[in-house]
Amino acid sequence: MSGTARIGVDVGGTFTDFVLHDPARNLVATGKRLTTPDDPSEAIVAGIARLLDETGLAPGALHSVVHGTTLVTNTIIERTGCKVGLLTTEGFRDSIEIGKETRYDLYDLFLEPAPTLVPRALRLEVPGRLDVHGHELKPLDEAAVARHAATLVAEGVEAIAIGFMHSWRDPRHERRAAEIVRAAHPAIALTLSSAVAPEIREFERISTACANAYAQPRMLRYLGRLEARLAELGVTGALYVMLSGGGIASVQEAKDFPIRLIESGPAAGAMAASWLARQAGLDHVVSYDMGGTTAKMCLIENGAPDRKFEFEAGRVRRFQKGSGLPLKVSVVDMIEIGAGGGSIARVEEGSGLMKVGPRSAGAKPGPICYGRGGTEPTVTDSDLVLGRLDPAYFLGGEMALDLDAVKRAVTDRLAAALRVTPDDAALGIRRIVDETMAAATRMHLAEKGRDPRRYTLIAFGGAGPVHACDLARLLKMRRVVVPLGAGVASALGFLVAPPATDLVRSLVGRLERLDWAKVASLYAEMAEEARALLTGAGADPAAIVFRPAADMRYVGQGFEIPVPLPGMSPTAADVGAIREAFLDAYRERFGRALEELPVEALTWRLAAAAPGRDIDLKGANLAEGRHAARGRRRALFEGHGWQDCDVYDRYALAPGDAFAGPALVEERESTCVVPPGAQVRVDAFRNLVIELPPPREVSQ
Repeated sequence: MSGTARIGVDVGGTFTDFVLHDPARNLVATGKRLTTPDDPSEAIVAGIARLLDETGLAPGALHSVVHGTTLVTNTIIERTGCKVGLLTTEGFRDSIEIGKETRYDLYDLFLEPAPTLVPRALRLEVPGRLDVHGHELKPLDEAAVARHAATLVAEGVEAIAIGFMHSWRDPRHERRAAEIVRAAHPAIALTLSSAVAPEIREFERISTACANAYAQPRMLRYLGRLEARLAELGVTGALYVMLSGGGIASVQEAKDFPIRLIESGPAAGAMAASWLARQAGLDHVVSYDMGGTTAKMCLIENGAPDRKFEFEAGRVRRFQKGSGLPLKVSVVDMIEIGAGGGSIARVEEGSGLMKVGPRSAGAKPGPICYGRGGTEPTVTDSDLVLGRLDPAYFLGGEMALDLDAVKRAVTDRLAAALRVTPDDAALGIRRIVDETMAAATRMHLAEKGRDPRRYTLIAFGGAGPVHACDLARLLKMRRVVVPLGAGVASALGFLVAPPATDLVRSLVGRLERLDWAKVASLYAEMAEEARALLTGAGADPAAIVFRPAADMRYVGQGFEIPVPLPGMSPTAADVGAIREAFLDAYRERFGRALEELPVEALTWRLAAAAPGRDIDLKGANLAEGRHAARGRRRALFEGHGWQDCDVYDRYALAPGDAFAGPALVEERESTCVVPPGAQVRVDAFRNLVIELPPPREVSQ
């Protein structure tokens, strides 16, 4: 790995994005290709080969490739994982199907539960039991482990999950069972619940283990194929992956714990926005990433995204909380909305109302304008009709868009049914998708007690800059920031994200009664594991920073909140300070705290991270000698009608440039739409900083 160049690769539902950074030449280059859903590595390798050719780099000069994928998410949503078996404690084979015994919709008499990943016939019980303190009540029946493992292998399972009662407290029964299975069946993929999610709550822990086992064989094949193809290309640098919590990890961690990649791609966008916010000195930001399939929003405070430690995957109803599989994984806390460039517009029978999304045209067949067989109008098609996109400059002119086909479809499928003009039908698509995103963002911020008017919107993704100003207007935000290379900013996030991981252990007790020596030993154990993981991801062990926290609650409560701790070796002398930290966190979330009630801790967390790499965008992709102004084009704006807009070359805009809307700023992977009355300046980092006009007064 003698070279300095690195490539970030983001595989999305419609496009695969690339960013190459070579600090030795102060070079930043970008690329975008249609995703190859049947084999994502095909688009990845082809895109990397093209970037290397365009920049004159030899494959062997690459230091590393950092990668994110939706493979795990898609595997669980589409139920395309392997056949999985489960070994569990005697009497508990049905716990993952019983779940929490709650209904995500109280009034639906025909409610469809989230299907389990392991059918009942493949869930086998093993005698043996530990109590909540880790004491052995009944020895593990090793003969039953061997017998049941043989039965599962004979049934054709590719992976086995092992989840025993109270293994979060003491994993020795699970580890011994794994030794027995590996000795007899070395080729089988194994997941231990005590390894993937060593924390309290049996249902969520074993559900996470089953999901990890379900995706593991497919991830092993995918990463193996990708490594082989990169080697054939001549790439000798390391391959890294991004975890759902926003940290960079080794390929081995991805192979062992693929479930930690469940939100890999979306996390990269949040990390890119966090880096951009720190550069621009913005403390209160909403990250807005709109791609071809979905839009993702994330709250970023003081240069860091919110995180959470639970996630629901494979929901029966995509936006209905409680209808999916609960997972104990660290993820960037964001909302994901079925509103992307490929979201399909339709007129519903019966109501006669137009709906947009969440169904998407994806990469195949894609929007009508792509000319790949799509027949239903999408958000991208409406943007083309409204003049926001240049049919001759999509992907820098590599992909011509068919405007006539879109106009025919909008007229026949929407305008005729709605009895409106084609322009109004296209504008209606835009209104609906923007209002959908605004409503979801308002709710997300309200749940956190935040006022969107205090925030700046950082917009990226292929469709993000096209819709950003209208979304900000609906949220009553006054400022929008659009970075250079906005269409591939998620791929940039892979290059600026730090090597990082989140580890967890559970130990339950009231603060006054806890075994603090045991707590300190848990943190020492987690710190040792974190150093090994981050060193494998290329981090300097001496530069790793640890941030301890604990999940705490009042005694008797059903749920807990995360609380930062003063250090990794707390003692009884720190109980007062830890209690005050809990009360402060509780007040911030709920507006009050009950100081007289006893407090207990359940779970101890350790966030470990090494410094991320910095990238200088100030001199990147400059179009030397070119004029920024490229001419004019007409675009339709709500409330303003058709307007003649100045069109600017994004790469020719330099720090200090300023102009007013209406305007269209074009780069290869996206177009930034600036409405009438908005003022734009290019800051020192070549971001477009758009100040929106105040809302117009409504006459009484």
